[in-house]
Amino acid sequence: MELGGEMEHFTTEKWIDFVNQVVTANENQLMEKHLKQGCKRCEKTVSLWQRIRQSAVAEEKYQPPEEIVRLAKAAFAGAGLTTPRKAKESRIKVLFDSFLQPVFAGARSAGTGTRQMLYRADPFQIDVQIEAKSSGNRLVVTGQLMDLSNPAIVSRDVRVALSNLRGNVTHAVTNQFGEFSTEVENTGDLQITFDSPGDKPIVISLRDALGRLPGARG
Repeated sequence: MELGGEMEHFTTEKWIDFVNQVVTANENQLMEKHLKQGCKRCEKTVSLWQRIRQSAVAEEKYQPPEEIVRLAKAAFAGAGLTTPRKAKESRIKVLFDSFLQPVFAGARSAGTGTRQMLYRADPFQIDVQIEAKSSGNRLVVTGQLMDLSNPAIVSRDVRVALSNLRGNVTHAVTNQFGEFSTEVENTGDLQITFDSPGDKPIVISLRDALGRLPGARG
């Protein structure tokens, strides 16, 4: 990820729109220029969403057999899951998780070792990407924070702590683009803590960060 220079950076949501070809002509030109300038983190983000979109195109016509659908609905109803349960309002909301719900209809699996997540946690919108390092047993975590009250404003100088819940903790601070990058020994689990101005820290806990579903607490 590029953490310096004068390049204009874009949010994950913008890159999703870029891949889905719904940005304006001017935005498309700026984003193409940004990629040509060599931002590695954005290149990875675009590559991930391109694979998701390609998967969606290949699978959008897929229709499971009616009997399988009927059995699944019966099992779903029998488990008492047809009516959503009321849950305590959480400060942290998962807006997107590439391991859970691809944004493009029909895509069931991105088939990558990278996990992209988007959270809303007042006062921030938090974009997080987790990737296993090619050499050594480590996870690389990169991300970007933006001010919810004004999407055009990034959140700089925010302290970030990354823990593998086995005693290994690393620290980072968001730069002028609201970006951070750090890595930690891979034990499977992660806890990411963000300092929050005038409030309790924001804590995102992930069990089996590149394998199973996330749980977050705030």
